[in-house]
Amino acid sequence: MLTDLPLDQLLAYRSEQVRPDDFAAFWDGTLADAARHDIDVRAAEVPTGLTTLTTHDVTFRGFGGEEIRAWLRVPAGATGPLPTVVQYIGYGGGRGHELENLLWASAGFAHLAMDTRGQGSKWSLGGTADSGPAGPQIPGMMTRGIEDPSTYYYRRLTTDAVRAVDAARALPQVDPARIAVLGGSQGGGLALAVAGLRDDLAAVVAYVPFLCDFPRSTRITDAYPYREIADYLAIHRDSRDRVHHTLSYFDGVNHAAGATAPALISVALMDPVCPPSSVYGAANAYAGPHEVVTWDYNAHEGGGPFDDARALAFLRDRLA
Repeated sequence: MLTDLPLDQLLAYRSEQVRPDDFAAFWDGTLADAARHDIDVRAAEVPTGLTTLTTHDVTFRGFGGEEIRAWLRVPAGATGPLPTVVQYIGYGGGRGHELENLLWASAGFAHLAMDTRGQGSKWSLGGTADSGPAGPQIPGMMTRGIEDPSTYYYRRLTTDAVRAVDAARALPQVDPARIAVLGGSQGGGLALAVAGLRDDLAAVVAYVPFLCDFPRSTRITDAYPYREIADYLAIHRDSRDRVHHTLSYFDGVNHAAGATAPALISVALMDPVCPPSSVYGAANAYAGPHEVVTWDYNAHEGGGPFDDARALAFLRDRLA
């Protein structure tokens, strides 16, 4: 069934999220601090038995100079810098096995799939630790360090995501003028965040993005992961204002307001995990050219392979 507003109201919806006065200063300072560390990209070819693709095990320095892992896949025998897709992974997943996630390199792109610090055990493999501060939290990542923007988990992960584009630019297989960011759910939210924090992207793809419109999402869905925040506030009753202040620095609505690269965003009207209004809240705030693909009868799986087909055509056009 529909989980949110009817489509005509979604098209006109505007989020009540407030952008903090020091939003730009917070992120400028965070990224400047990360930039003090050399990106230190290292890549080693991995034998996979595949004849059509070449895979490299990549490491680079993310938040705090900490080592982040990724897979780089390129078409076998490709020469010259390639148009590139930097991909971020959904909640609970990591970069996966070297034989997974072969679409983008099979289509002719260089493909850098970033691991997700502290995740990668729920539905796909990961191998990057999160060294952030511990404290009272609901199991999961959504409330780790949530009482302060400087300690919040997504400050570290978002910085990793921004730095992944720098890592891609340092690889000889990559054309630095033709880089797109892409992801679904959490990965889609990260793609929107990176789009708002960089001005050198060729395109953005966000499938059913998570991490958007926290003031509404934490109240209108009972599904996890947003429910982690509600669970936390049900116990920490006096933390509501502090928590929502923290979340405002990481909300896709506020990031989208600074994004200029052409974007393709998908939304599913029966999605109980990422409410359609939260996606439209970010899409309707997006400052650059963008298209929203709406799936009337789908839940959090969104368009599945149909989303991939739309994205493939979109990226070929923008990165040609």
